Amino acid sequence: MDAQMEIFWLGHACFKIKIFSGRIIYLDPYNIRDGEEKADIIVSSHTHGDHFSRSDIKKIWQEDTILLGPTSIESSLKKFDGQALEIGEEFAYKDFTIELFPAYTIKKSTHPKSNNWTGTIIESAGKSVYHAGDTERIPEMKDLKKRNITVALLPCGGTYTMDFEEASDAAVDIQPEIV
Repeated sequence: MDAQMEIFWLGHACFKIKIFSGRIIYLDPYNIRDGEEKADIIVSSHTHGDHFSRSDIKKIWQEDTILLGPTSIESSLKKFDGQALEIGEEFAYKDFTIELFPAYTIKKSTHPKSNNWTGTIIESAGKSVYHAGDTERIPEMKDLKKRNITVALLPCGGTYTMDFEEASDAAVDIQPEIV
């Protein structure tokens, strides 16, 4: 990615994204190792313990860390003075933006659309990362093709989210440079 962003998978659905300026974003913190870099921004897609782990948030927290998530988890965000965003709302921070994108399951009842849980789109210096969150292939993903997503981070566990075949079809819908 021309070193504008570095992406580190930390396990499960947790990723650390390092912007070229050195800013650190964590997505769905879970099983964070002691000693990880402190966060500028933390984004949680929903409040399941493997996506919103209070103990893991505390490991990467510093005084000026900002915690973001959808309005549907606002009460949990408040415990960290976090900020709730609407789906589609953009949060601008120094040299990058964060936007929440719908994430839900259609065939499975584990993550219904009515919960308003989310994935995340991060954009910086003309590059973008889409972290899908806990979702199946959903119709809204076709809209991402117009966004020229650089990297798509798609779940493919099959139990609570899409399986490998569905993730492959989602990648065709999104058409990122890298999956």
